[in-house]
Amino acid sequence: MINRRTFGKAVGLGTGVAAVSLSGLPGSASAATVSATASRPTGGTPAPTVPYVVPGTHTGFTTLKQVEAGVLDIGYAEAGPAHGPVVVLLHGWPYDIHSYVDVAPLLADLGYRVIVPYLRGHGSTTFLSRRTPRNAEQSAIALDIIAMMDALKIDKALFAGFDWGSRTADIIAALWPERVTSLVSTTGYVITNLRAQLTPAAPAVEHNWWYQWYFATDRGKQAMENEEQRIALCRYVWTLVSPGWDFDDATFQRTAQAFKNPDYAAIVLYNYRWRIGLIDGERRYERYETQLAAQPSIGVPTITLDPALDPFTPPGDGAGYRGHFTGPYEHRTIANIGHNLPQEAPTVFAQAVVDADHL
Repeated sequence: MINRRTFGKAVGLGTGVAAVSLSGLPGSASAATVSATASRPTGGTPAPTVPYVVPGTHTGFTTLKQVEAGVLDIGYAEAGPAHGPVVVLLHGWPYDIHSYVDVAPLLADLGYRVIVPYLRGHGSTTFLSRRTPRNAEQSAIALDIIAMMDALKIDKALFAGFDWGSRTADIIAALWPERVTSLVSTTGYVITNLRAQLTPAAPAVEHNWWYQWYFATDRGKQAMENEEQRIALCRYVWTLVSPGWDFDDATFQRTAQAFKNPDYAAIVLYNYRWRIGLIDGERRYERYETQLAAQPSIGVPTITLDPALDPFTPPGDGAGYRGHFTGPYEHRTIANIGHNLPQEAPTVFAQAVVDADHL
């Protein structure tokens, strides 16, 4: 999930938005409503319209691959032409690559080479050595993706994500901008500020993070280490953070297979405990975390997305994090959609990717 301090700092901020219509979206009540603010140069190449697809149209990926990269054997889905411009789609917690099961073919049909990796501890992504610490601090996950790009000989890519995926994409755009053509970041700037995490947030914000405090206890650790219990917990989280999404059991179960990875519990527990200062990171990542502690700006062309029904969406229509983005920029608020934006509104998400490519 997103950085609670980013959310807490934005409470009470506000800015106006102008309603816009995205071509290709149907006029029915089931369609996500988009409002947007823009700060970008004019005269760019018009972006193509992404055709509307009913969420849940696809149930799986045609091509699944593995690549050894850094400390991992990374599992990933791939779609689209091998020599097309690369889009890397990054999932969050508690989700997996199926968050992009409808987005990937939409982008592939437009000529993009789409890469959707399982993050460490998820699905078929495994550690190459039993001796490697099951670390999940934010820079470690970002370095996994850089290593994957190197292994696949991908010089640059458009990055898009939500939750852990947004954070990872933001970090790569901030620390390695030469590897990023443009960015789509759900809930904006979510690079973890460890120092800010040490002080209390507003009560309502802390309430949203109940599972983070649960994971800090022995009870929470036991629940995560029990496969049946952690899958039940993850499903419950889905219902809380996407209150308008009427997903069926088959949809959840396809993703839940990724939670059976033998390192899943260790990775999730490390990530949330590290964020609130209960455990220290590894020395090998110190220089990256020092850079991230300064909350570096992001200069690549960026579109930020705020799902309106997501309890982690900061109020203010992007005002709380707008200053972190110094390049061409656009913000969109998506009505009637919760935390798992790409799976709940795939056409809207895919259109944001295409539009970011044309900023």
